[in-house]
Amino acid sequence: MTELIVLFGLVLLILVHEIGHFATAKMFGMYVEEFGIGFPPRLFSWKRGETQYSINSILLGGFVKLHGELDGSIARSFMRHAAWKRAIVLVAGVFMNFIAGWVIFSSILWIGVPPAIFISDITDISPAARAGLMKGDIVNDFTDPNDFMAYVKKNKGKSITLSIIRAGEERKVVVTPRVKAPLGEGALGVSLVGGGVEGVGFWNGLKGGFLMACATVWSVVTGLGALISQPEAVVGPVGIFRVASGAAAIGFTYVLQLLAVISLNLAVLNLLPIPALDGGRLLFILIEKIRGKQFSPKFEMRANSISFILLIALILTITVKDVVGLL
Repeated sequence: MTELIVLFGLVLLILVHEIGHFATAKMFGMYVEEFGIGFPPRLFSWKRGETQYSINSILLGGFVKLHGELDGSIARSFMRHAAWKRAIVLVAGVFMNFIAGWVIFSSILWIGVPPAIFISDITDISPAARAGLMKGDIVNDFTDPNDFMAYVKKNKGKSITLSIIRAGEERKVVVTPRVKAPLGEGALGVSLVGGGVEGVGFWNGLKGGFLMACATVWSVVTGLGALISQPEAVVGPVGIFRVASGAAAIGFTYVLQLLAVISLNLAVLNLLPIPALDGGRLLFILIEKIRGKQFSPKFEMRANSISFILLIALILTITVKDVVGLL
């Protein structure tokens, strides 16, 4: 059920992105040929005004088809409009993903988050490491880190059984807290993070959600460089669903939090200056203004096609890595 909720959420986030393109294109009077939910083959469609609306069989997002995205054959074609208008249409999708992340974070603050304890770090050659505890494990039966540490301190030198949740599954781990720990380390050798917050009012939630969204965007931006040096930290669709299972085990609001983070990741990644992404097309518009003329449709089509193929290959590679990691 969690996987279906996350899949539905991902589809909605992509549709929200496309609605941004659609609404601004309509606002500027561009000829929008089709707005599609899902990807072809088409199941059915209807026409309202000049735009075709379709429901397609591969329900993994959606698309907006603007007339003349490359050739500008008629006056209302995308390429015949001013550069600043085209730039706004391209950025609108990113803007909508930011708004979605902001609203979801605000909703979480309005609802409140159930308390939970996460293991954020583990010291090498410690009781926790030897017992098989891992970063990201959720400690069951405790909601306050102080209570958990008091329990561990009380049972130094004794074997205790901890109930933890990992990737949505409950596990039992037997560990013996050490009586004497090295300086700066605890009896188990773990660092803990407590999660959870009580619901707040509308305006405080709106303000807090905005600050959380901005902080997430900054984390994504600063983390892009680290991903190059640590590619193993990247997860694909399979990895996302695995994380979602773990999030659902401690409360639905944690699934919402995951969707907010995904939406803001989509916003940042779509702005990367890579052809086939919004950021790549923005780069073409910038170069167009500097050089004083547009690129040829053939060049843009070739650049977008090559980038699209490379992006698909990257997604498939990450997915294979995620699947192998489950074996």
